[in-house]
Amino acid sequence: MKELTLSRELSNRISELYEDMEENYDQVAKELNFSCHECKDNCCDSYFLHHTYVEWAYLWEGIRSLPDKVVTRIMERVETYITESEKMLVRGERPNLMCPLNENGLCVLYSHRLMICRLHGVPASFKRPDDHKISFPGCFRCQDLVKFQKDTPYNGSEMDRTNFFRSMVELEVDFLGSRRINAPKVKLTLAQMLALGPPHLP
Repeated sequence: MKELTLSRELSNRISELYEDMEENYDQVAKELNFSCHECKDNCCDSYFLHHTYVEWAYLWEGIRSLPDKVVTRIMERVETYITESEKMLVRGERPNLMCPLNENGLCVLYSHRLMICRLHGVPASFKRPDDHKISFPGCFRCQDLVKFQKDTPYNGSEMDRTNFFRSMVELEVDFLGSRRINAPKVKLTLAQMLALGPPHLP
């Protein structure tokens, strides 16, 4: 098995994509007068699954930039997270456990946080290849702010994720190359990506 590592060019491209996401997110948040400041909730305890090898590799690029003592603390929390989340899933519950990268309410790997961590919060949508639109109402705080109603169409400012998702797919294709055909699908929590180590393929 060979470790998949990012070239400088791909690392720069994913960093630039993340920056574009943040700029768009901030624009929508400003239009809605939305902020995470002093929010009593914490999105870092949300149960997110991640689906790309390129982000998995980028995550590990960030991990390797941290001091050893910080990585040790993270890995201890990873073990606890996986054990507890598995128990909750067996009980039919959706895990709401703090992300192992969170220390004292802050992400210790903020510059390398993954796509869903950057997109979650404001209302958003994207169009599938069949042109069907999928909508996301935003976090609970934002739903309260925009007075989101489940059975009422939302017509306010929202983040269009379509081009961001397409760009991520392009990055994944370029990253895997011919290995993409036989590569198992990724469907992992961040904790699992850390526990398994950097991505590997034959």
